[in-house]
Amino acid sequence: MSWELPPLAAIRVFEAAARLGSFTKAAEELGMTQSAASYQIKVLEERAGTSLFIRKTRQIALTEAGQQLAPHATGAFSALADAWVATKGGATGVLSVTTMETFASNWLAVWLGTFQLMHPDLAVKVNTSSRLADFTREDMDIGIRTGTGKWPGLTAHYLFKADYTPMLSPRLAESVGGIHRPEDLYKVALCCADDPWWKIWFEAAGVPFEPDRVIAGPTLGSQAYDAMAALTDRGAAILTRNIYSALLAKGQLIQPFEVLGSDGDGYWLVHLESRRNTPKIKVFRDWVLAQTAEIRERERREVR
Repeated sequence: MSWELPPLAAIRVFEAAARLGSFTKAAEELGMTQSAASYQIKVLEERAGTSLFIRKTRQIALTEAGQQLAPHATGAFSALADAWVATKGGATGVLSVTTMETFASNWLAVWLGTFQLMHPDLAVKVNTSSRLADFTREDMDIGIRTGTGKWPGLTAHYLFKADYTPMLSPRLAESVGGIHRPEDLYKVALCCADDPWWKIWFEAAGVPFEPDRVIAGPTLGSQAYDAMAALTDRGAAILTRNIYSALLAKGQLIQPFEVLGSDGDGYWLVHLESRRNTPKIKVFRDWVLAQTAEIRERERREVR
């Protein structure tokens, strides 16, 4: 088969410049001079018959044609790199995972050591951010996200529900005579009291939410911090049960009610579809799915 391909040296420079947003950075990454990188871009634009970059003072931007080509160029080089790693034999190097602080500190921190013992030649680098990474432009292999599982260009694997419920320390509960009814929660401070999850949970419990009765606790902006506040008797926090099951099992937190609130979201593991067979992605994906299989089975039993 005869392939109609652009000059490979030129397309490689284009991919790096598009991804990094700079001819200079692309040249540095590829070990060439800036003038050589600019020449390769010129060759590619002449072959394409159109401009791929808008040249501005000290910066560049992709034209419409460049925007159309860039993700395909990155995907093609990524697939080639993955195939080469697989040819050399297995899951090695660095695996970059992007996720929220809550998941990183209360799930990955608990279980990741087991994975590293199983795969000592693969180093896992975790980036915590609530921002959704662009897998076509950023150096990320896997993401753990909350949502409905629909992200264009990504394959999503369901892990478990993001349902939530009030939790607090046993000592705080005892200090007010126990938490036996939803209304008893008004006896303690509520962490992040203006979080809409509280209203959703009270309604799921069959009780109207009464903001005027709330004792406002600390507003820290993250489940991870709310959980720490609950552990130190600062108030009740509304937390994702599947993330904090270890603290419940140890008795450090209690879940007074079986009722769960839901906004329909779940936790999902995502990656580019084109990289589904990359060895390091495959072993990490399969491991996370195995570690969370029991939770999904419990969810299926509860539905019945």
